[in-house]
Order: sequence, then structure tokens, then C-alpha cells
Amino acid sequence: MQKNDIEPVDVQCHECALTVELPNLKERQKAQCPRCGYTLSTIHRNANERIIAFAISGLIFLLASLPFDFLSFNSNGLENKFDIIKSFFVLINNNYHALAMIELLTIFAIPSIVLLSLIYLLVPMNKGLHPRHGRKILSLVFKLLPWCMVEIFLIGVLVSLIKIIAMADIELGISFYAFILFTLSMTIVILHIDKRQLYQLLTQVEKTHNIEIQQSQHKVAQENPTTHALSVQKTWALIITAAILYIPANTLPIMTTRLFGQDDPSTIIGGVILLWHLGSYPIAFIIFIASVVVPVAKILVLAWLNYSVQKQSDTLSLQRVKWYRMAEFVGRWSMIDVFVVIILVSLIQLGPTMSITPGAATLAFSGVVIVTMLAAMSFEPQLIWKNKSNYE
Repeated sequence: MQKNDIEPVDVQCHECALTVELPNLKERQKAQCPRCGYTLSTIHRNANERIIAFAISGLIFLLASLPFDFLSFNSNGLENKFDIIKSFFVLINNNYHALAMIELLTIFAIPSIVLLSLIYLLVPMNKGLHPRHGRKILSLVFKLLPWCMVEIFLIGVLVSLIKIIAMADIELGISFYAFILFTLSMTIVILHIDKRQLYQLLTQVEKTHNIEIQQSQHKVAQENPTTHALSVQKTWALIITAAILYIPANTLPIMTTRLFGQDDPSTIIGGVILLWHLGSYPIAFIIFIASVVVPVAKILVLAWLNYSVQKQSDTLSLQRVKWYRMAEFVGRWSMIDVFVVIILVSLIQLGPTMSITPGAATLAFSGVVIVTMLAAMSFEPQLIWKNKSNYE
């Protein structure tokens, strides 16, 4: 079944709840909401075929990145090798179970589930066949996508290399290059995914096979003051939790370097200052923005947005929804510092001579990132456009 067979339908904008008739788009065309500018749908050339091809390629490259050396660390005759599987066990053996779980889920388990699910859905759907439990699996894919952090992990690897290249010789292994190809494949898959088109294609397949169509998983919530009030309260609870966690995340050491029995704890700001003194200005700037500015900005933006919808403000609606999109997009990139710690802890374990251990701030900062992501998800952007008659 081709996309050209999909009939025009009425859809509700996810961000302002305006009902729009979505036309049958052609390749390289996109439909935007006339009220808030939200992209309702985008058509890429041979999107489904490319998703299948790059999903298969991504899984192959991911498997290829597991059995070989990722990085080799050599300092004064002492050598240690890092590979992804070994890093899980290094973290677990040192009782850093939470960090091991973050690494396992965000760079291996969740991306694998997403890629396998897309292959399972699109291979039969492209032939006009109905995949069993297709609607539930498609809903799961879109719930998991924000937690795929493969590209963020790769940036974390590059930052780690900058931090240790001055103290040791680093050699890149086969798995490193395989992981780069996996990251590229995963990114291409995500760029070609269009939620609206996939749901419409699934609906057409269900109609063809006379399958009872369930209510859309992404339907805009009905006007219910109680539901909206609970959403606002939930968002406030998450924002306050993130603000509390931010204090230990920036005041406690995020990692401790032990060199010949001497401990040297380092905070996030301390790491930024060190990179700046080493002359790594771009990396220091990236870490400062991702780990210091972005979390604070996201907490403040979400607090402002939640307060404005609680007061039922009907001013600056377009500006507010743009700030919401930016907060939702950039929040996950703060995980760079967490991945840097995971990589350094897994790589630099040379006994009493040299070792790195994570500090309490690592878990606190992970909590900040996760909780602010959940806050952005719980916030209902439709409430920004409470007084809809003003914008018709």
C-alpha cells in the first residue's frame, strides 16, 4: 500500500487542538497547523523503505559494536580496554547499578526495541498486510523515541576523549566506528518517521482487513477541568522535584579521580573550568550549555508555561508554544555529562595507580534530566490555547 492511497482526514493538532483537514501530501511536502505552526505531517521520498533499510543496517552495526574493543587507554605502561558489554559489568561490579541501567536502556535496549518494532510494523504494512497488535506497538515506538540517546552517548564519548587525551594514549577500536554507523542509521530512521502517516497507513490496513479500529492513541484530551488541573499539578510536582535535585547535582562531585592514592573530586562546573584551562574551548562551552544552562532554562521555562496555563492566560500564545518546543527538544541533551562519567568510569580502572569513580551528583543530575523530560511530557500545550475563539 502506497502513501498516495491514503485519503485526506481531519486531524487535531497535538499542540493547540485545532481541527485541520490534512490533505494527501506529495513527496517533500509537509503540513503545518495554521494556528500554532506545529508540523502535522511530513512526506519523505520512499520513507518506509528507507526506515526498513536503515533500521536493519542500524541493528547490524549495533551488534558489530558489541564484541570488539571500543577504546583503548594506555598511560605509563598501564593499559585498559573499553567495550560496551564490558562497561556494563564494570559498572555493576562496582555497585553503580543505576548508571549501568541508564547505559543499557538508552543506548542498547530502547533503540533495539524501536528498530525491531519499526521493521515488524512496516514490512507487512508496505505489502498491505496487518501486523498483529500493530496499534499498540506503534504507540510504544513513539513513547520510547525520546529515550533513545545514541547520538548523545556518541557526543559523550568525544567529550571523554578530549578530557583524557592529555594524560594517556587513546586508540579507537573497530566497535567505535561501528557505533558511529549505528548512530547515523538510527538518526536517519528517526528523521524519516512521520507519526501521522504511520497511523493513517495502519488505519488503511485495518480497514482493508476489516479489523475493528481502536481509538487513536494520540487523540487530544477532552475538555475536562479536573483532568487539566491534575496535569498542571503533576507538572508542578515534577518541576519542583527537578529544582531540588539540581542543587546536589551542581554542588556535589560528579566524579572523583584517584591518582596514586590521592582523590581529586570534580563538580560539573569544575570540569568545565578544567576543559577551558586545557584549551578545549568548544567542548567546555558545550558542556556548560548542556549541563548548566539547559537544565536551569528548562525548569524556568516549564514553570512559566505551567503558571501561565494555570492562570488561563491568553497572551503570547505563539511565543509560549515555541518555548515549549525548544524546552522539549533540548532537555535530553543534558545527559552528555552523565555519559561522560559512565565512559570514564568504565575505561579508567587501573587500581590504586589511577581510577575514576562517579560521585553523588551523577545520580542527582540524571534525575534532573529524567524528571524535566517527564515534566515536559506531562505538560499539555493545548492549554496554552485555552481561549481558542481568539485565534480562529
